[in-house]
Amino acid sequence: MNTSRTCIVCKKSSNETPVTKFYHKDSEFYICPQHLPVLIHNPQDLVGLLDGADKLQGG
Repeated sequence: MNTSRTCIVCKKSSNETPVTKFYHKDSEFYICPQHLPVLIHNPQDLVGLLDGADKLQGG
């Protein structure tokens, strides 16, 4: 399995924890279940990790 499939927040690989793939600005990213709520509710916390995160609105 490709070890580059790592959570953008905690950097845990898919060998350590499940990760979910998502797309943003034609790029592919992975995030683990622990940090998925950050992406949904507090995407501004991803500034510096995800380009344009400061412009995303939490749900």
